[in-house]
Amino acid sequence: MPVSINGIDYFSASEILRELGVSRQTLYRWRQDGKVPPGHRFRDGKLLFELNEVEEIREFASRIDHADVPREQMRLFRRSI
Repeated sequence: MPVSINGIDYFSASEILRELGVSRQTLYRWRQDGKVPPGHRFRDGKLLFELNEVEEIREFASRIDHADVPREQMRLFRRSI
């Protein structure tokens, strides 16, 4: 459930972690590496994110990239014509 502060809805890091199934350490590392928004600290130290930031985190968490495979190994996957 979002927390409304000054008319803006914020979601806790705990909610996001549960939804995505990632650890607190993973979210912390993504934040430190600049891969996701840093979020906002509330007066009790709770880490909160606005809805648009939550969407960015969801998008990053579900991204699929190509694996780095050495060129020599790529020949194993090509069909002979």
